[in-house]
Amino acid sequence: QLQLVESGGGLVQPGGSLRLSCAAPRFTLDDYNIVWFRQAPGKDREGVSCISSSRGRGYINYADSVKGRTTISRDNAKNTVYLQMNSLKPEDTAVYYCAIRTGSFRACDFHDSYPYWGQGTQVTVSS
Repeated sequence: QLQLVESGGGLVQPGGSLRLSCAAPRFTLDDYNIVWFRQAPGKDREGVSCISSSRGRGYINYADSVKGRTTISRDNAKNTVYLQMNSLKPEDTAVYYCAIRTGSFRACDFHDSYPYWGQGTQVTVSS
């Protein structure tokens, strides 16, 4: 039933690291723009990072709040997208979702519509 499957979340102390994974058995991710969103209680959903399809030349974007300590990557052989997060902060606590949309020549954009989503994976950063 799920279009995408996220994994890798968990409880970590501040300063720790996590690698989130997004698997897509129904899709060839190279053909899609992929975005990581996060949703914390009482806060608006925000884009964390995105990567464009090969048609969009693999453009990568990061939210300012995670830039410099976060890396998004796509492994086409494994058909999986990763979000490596280091130096985690309590404000990173949220449910993290990956979502995709059909790729195009344009760069990925957090404000685009993403019709396919996963169930989310919980990231909790706390001492």
